[in-house]
Amino acid sequence: MQENLGELESAIGYSFTNPDLLVRALTHRSLANEQTQAAGDAPRDNERLEFLGDAVLGLTVGEAMFLRYPDWREGELTRVRAQLVSRQHMAQVAAALQLGNHLRLSKGEDRSGLRRKSTVLSNTMEAVLGAMFLDGGLEPVRAFIRRRVTGEAAEQLARELRSGEALGNYKSALQEYLQGAHLGAPVYKVKSESGPDHRKKFLVEVRLKPEGEQAKPASTSSPVLARWGTRPLARGLGSTKKLAEQDAARRALARLSKPKPGAAETAKIVEESAAE
Repeated sequence: MQENLGELESAIGYSFTNPDLLVRALTHRSLANEQTQAAGDAPRDNERLEFLGDAVLGLTVGEAMFLRYPDWREGELTRVRAQLVSRQHMAQVAAALQLGNHLRLSKGEDRSGLRRKSTVLSNTMEAVLGAMFLDGGLEPVRAFIRRRVTGEAAEQLARELRSGEALGNYKSALQEYLQGAHLGAPVYKVKSESGPDHRKKFLVEVRLKPEGEQAKPASTSSPVLARWGTRPLARGLGSTKKLAEQDAARRALARLSKPKPGAAETAKIVEESAAE
């Protein structure tokens, strides 16, 4: 086990002062339960360390993004952080370290192929980060995050975010929603531009119909048309027109999916739309 721990410590770039922490981070509950049934002790699996590691991961990735991209708004930072701390990405990080080879499982779970499952790999990776934090504080975790979790992955996500891809295809989703309600395609309009050329901000509005076009009478129109008429569905902000349109479409979808409001709520929505 000590030999194997040395290989893993070399891979993660950190040597534990207390190797028992790393052993516990690698111990799946199946083995812990198997051992405690024989010894009568409390289970010593990695789930508490996983809980701690999840918090440490979110903090250190958020800090790395905050420092690396000083011109990003909160929404942009949140989207990239969510991708970097996702189960899929952390499982990929764990696989690159061959973390599955070091997992401590019961014989039954070992035969079932559990050590290759993404959920188990990502959870164990978080437990290892929790163990690193307890053993050496935030600095070794920060160093690991820079080497293994952010790096090129963050740059790729940043490129996607600038192109609008990381936002998700909200414009297509909104168009499909409106076409399904027989309302045609949404209409986008740039309402304002602000900021210097290198830090432009666009405000875009999305409507069911072009401004000035009259809606059908409420008695014959669809519920969506009766509710919104020619008022804007939503407004969105972005550093490019494309990003602002995506943001407006995202907000519109969120509003359209809500139940039909009463009079008071309708007034509030109108007020919010005007203020955006």
